[in-house]
Amino acid sequence: MTAQVNTVEPSARGAALELTDSARRHIASQMQQHPTAAAFRIGVKMSGCSGYMYVVDVADSINDEDEVFDFEGTRVVVSRQALPVLSGTTVDFVKQGLNSMFRFHNPNAGASCGCGESFTTDTLVTE
Repeated sequence: MTAQVNTVEPSARGAALELTDSARRHIASQMQQHPTAAAFRIGVKMSGCSGYMYVVDVADSINDEDEVFDFEGTRVVVSRQALPVLSGTTVDFVKQGLNSMFRFHNPNAGASCGCGESFTTDTLVTE
């Protein structure tokens, strides 16, 4: 079954999700390495000592329950269940010495665990 894809410009969603230029360039580079991928997925899952952790990966397909964002030709999907937790989040990609990583600036995140891998929120994800 093929999902109907309705691409949304981020500005039309009231900044539900924002990417910095660095994050957009890194995601575009990842997509070039996976030419058959449909999009890049950003989400959350229950994990860690604080409750949720961010997950990122290339998506082989776009599901009916996905919200699709277009960032200057870079397609990013977020499940509608995860969107309330990610709403207002700015995703950055940073390099520190030999390390590089996504950094999430999420206004919905409360406390985070000591290792920084997970965070709390009052919003519940039902995936």
